[in-house]
Amino acid sequence: MTLPDTAFGVTPEGEKVHRHVLDNGRLRAAVLTYGATLQRLQVADGTDVMLGLGTLQDYLRRSRYFGAVVGRYGNRIARGRFTLDGTEYRLAANDGEHALHGGVRGFDKRVWRAESAGPEEVELSLVSPDGEEGYPGELRASVRYVLDGDALRLEYRATTDAPTVVNLTNHSYFNLAGSGDVRRHVVMLEADRYLPVDEGKIPTGELAPVAGTPFDFTAPTRVDARRDGRYDHCFVLRGRATVTDPASGRSMEVTTTEPGVQFYTGHMLDGVATPFGPFAGLCLETQRFPDAPNRPAFPSAVLRPGQEHRSVTTYRFSHARDCNRL
Repeated sequence: MTLPDTAFGVTPEGEKVHRHVLDNGRLRAAVLTYGATLQRLQVADGTDVMLGLGTLQDYLRRSRYFGAVVGRYGNRIARGRFTLDGTEYRLAANDGEHALHGGVRGFDKRVWRAESAGPEEVELSLVSPDGEEGYPGELRASVRYVLDGDALRLEYRATTDAPTVVNLTNHSYFNLAGSGDVRRHVVMLEADRYLPVDEGKIPTGELAPVAGTPFDFTAPTRVDARRDGRYDHCFVLRGRATVTDPASGRSMEVTTTEPGVQFYTGHMLDGVATPFGPFAGLCLETQRFPDAPNRPAFPSAVLRPGQEHRSVTTYRFSHARDCNRL
């Protein structure tokens, strides 16, 4: 079945970008073929709970990965290099000396192909050639957006023709209030450990306990309760993550098959290079650990021929109008 779509623009390379709208009566989502980007997400009361941009030009010039699927490797790889099966691979460095979110032209800047779909789901796919941004192997990747009641489910798949590394995630910024900033949002992470990082935001290799530290979100905690609300760290999940806006009563529960979640509070948004200012939205990027290709003790991100990378992340929304204010 072909899903009706609307034109959203044309890239400088002449590629047409389309916008697909999904609607199941509870959630309404808009997905772009550029970056497999989740542009809009309206919950049951009609509130758009994520940061999205209005034009393709904005995504080309002013986006900080807003709503995009990032890869081939989401998050950072130290010094833009890793060794696999005795061969060192040098990646495109786009975050100082490090590789971030797939490089200079990662999956967020590619036009994906919309495959079979219906009014409540759409699947997008792309082929990343061998050597793209320095990564080995031809990778065939797909992401499927599915509306299921009050939940949005993302299903990722990938195969390769040569050993490579893969870490696919979605970089949506959420604001359950629909506007303003997220410092009064309340976050709970079922995570007893997190990954400390150095000045370049590269993990030290330690899986540190959160107990007794500003990184303890095992009980519901306001974003700005500690560290002035400034977080950009990977947490080791043992269960779910939840976010609540006490003022509106809207909540979001995140579950995933991935071992970690990058909790980023959007404090580096500046309102100049992007349309949004600091703390306009927060991210919960489900993923393999940053720099896992250089850390044998971390869960493996290696994908080999004959294997299929699969991961599923679900965002479930609710609205408790009598939610206690914290």
